[in-house]
Amino acid sequence: MIGNDWDEKLELIWNSEGFKKFYHIVENEYNTKTIYPPKDHIFEALKLTSYKDTRVVIVGQDPYHGEGEAHGLSFSVQKGVKVPPSLQNIYKELYDDLGIPPKDNGDLTSWAKNGVLLLNAVLTVVKDTPASHRKLGWERLTDYIIRLLNEKEEPVVFILWGNFAKEKRNLITNQRHLVLMSPHPSPFSARYGFFGSKPFSKTNEFLKKNGLKEIDWS
Repeated sequence: MIGNDWDEKLELIWNSEGFKKFYHIVENEYNTKTIYPPKDHIFEALKLTSYKDTRVVIVGQDPYHGEGEAHGLSFSVQKGVKVPPSLQNIYKELYDDLGIPPKDNGDLTSWAKNGVLLLNAVLTVVKDTPASHRKLGWERLTDYIIRLLNEKEEPVVFILWGNFAKEKRNLITNQRHLVLMSPHPSPFSARYGFFGSKPFSKTNEFLKKNGLKEIDWS
């Protein structure tokens, strides 16, 4: 389904009767409603960032629910789409932290190809209806993905922004990993601790200290 080592890592899930039944529900949603992201982008985060190459995980909640926005990567939108407020704040913090100026688009594909798994906890959403597929069943898969990454011998940085992402903290028990938590970058909460949290420099300092390649955040 994915085309890299995630297929083997998730083989038990893909072949389970429970997942097959769940995915049949997802397909029925696509057949009867307008669902985002496009069906061929549901697993884009896994396709672009293999298990082996994952050095950082940024956990999002669910996809953007506006037309043309979601393309399978947390916080990211396709080129040509207006940069959402939360991502504008992420870019602001990136500039304040590392001096990297904001891009003229919201496509974070380059981060994904550089080892940053941009994983939403819920992988689909009904148009104009945020959190509509929460509790549909995606969490069982994405929690399993986080548990697999927790098992990695190589250190990983888990970036958890906001209360929803922080709920995943209990899945990360391996002491060799780094967990960075702060308020969500949305305009409603960014000023309460997201701004000034320096997640990008802290991530690269940790990776460098452990002999791993730093992330190119530009």
